[in-house]
Amino acid sequence: MKKNGILNSEISKVLADLGHTDELIIADCGLPIPEGVRKIDLALTMGTPGFMDVMDAVVNDMKVEHIILAEEIREKNQAVHEQIISRMEKEGAGTSYLTHEAFKKRSAKAKAIIRTGEITPYANVILQAGVLF
Repeated sequence: MKKNGILNSEISKVLADLGHTDELIIADCGLPIPEGVRKIDLALTMGTPGFMDVMDAVVNDMKVEHIILAEEIREKNQAVHEQIISRMEKEGAGTSYLTHEAFKKRSAKAKAIIRTGEITPYANVILQAGVLF
């Protein structure tokens, strides 16, 4: 049995397979998943698991060099936006923004999308993999 880190075998496998600049998305329960992109569905009930719980667990196991958020999160979900920025500043990751429509189009190139039970607006992040050396 695995001793540390993420226990979910699908997420663990995706993280192990990521290369530099590959993208992984953590999403609220409403983000559409493009056909052909692997969906890891963690949603149990409305709000469970929460976005930040999942993001924290993934970021603890993944080197992230950059994140991408929807511009709309700044105004429509300030609390989650502030939590994401605070967490990613600790990682030294850069941040950029796209419109929500552009974010949804960009999600087609993700290696996987982890769907949470989050029910607040625009609680989605693209995590771009860094490199450890």
